[in-house]
Amino acid sequence: MKEFTYTVTDKDGMHARPAGRLAACAKQFASSVSVRANGKTADGKRLISLMMLGAVLGTTLTFSVSGEDEDRAARALEQFCHTQWNIGGVVLNDDTLEN
Repeated sequence: MKEFTYTVTDKDGMHARPAGRLAACAKQFASSVSVRANGKTADGKRLISLMMLGAVLGTTLTFSVSGEDEDRAARALEQFCHTQWNIGGVVLNDDTLEN
């Protein structure tokens, strides 16, 4: 199993657009993908499940990837989070987030 974290930097949090793109990315792989936040766990391949996490600006998401292609899947998902999440949105840097 591979794990990584990502802190949401989109001012709108995880709304339909990034959740849908994230699910589409996860669906490209045979491995199972789960995402944890706010005491909840979501199926990373299901848009509605991801949106139910209630992830807002500053929420830390923990991704767990398990399966035959977990290395490739984890790398692709982490890259998605850091490069594709905010397309069309506002990107805030770590200094902007309140602790």
